Amino acid sequence: MDALTLFGLFAVTAMLVCYALEDRSRWFVLLFAVSCALGSAYGFLQGAWPFGLVEAIWALVALRRWHLRPQ
Repeated sequence: MDALTLFGLFAVTAMLVCYALEDRSRWFVLLFAVSCALGSAYGFLQGAWPFGLVEAIWALVALRRWHLRPQ
């Protein structure tokens, strides 16, 4: 397994874990946004630009959800 594949595996795993834990703390929403940004970077790096674009949009949506969520 090469470094890019490991990076993608980390990003997607982090997305899954953070999404599952979002109800526990608003910080998991922020971590989900960061994970989506990492997933976006992975998509662009591997040449799958539609995946990278969709993940970038998800990162922005999650960032907005984090910003609007009460503390």
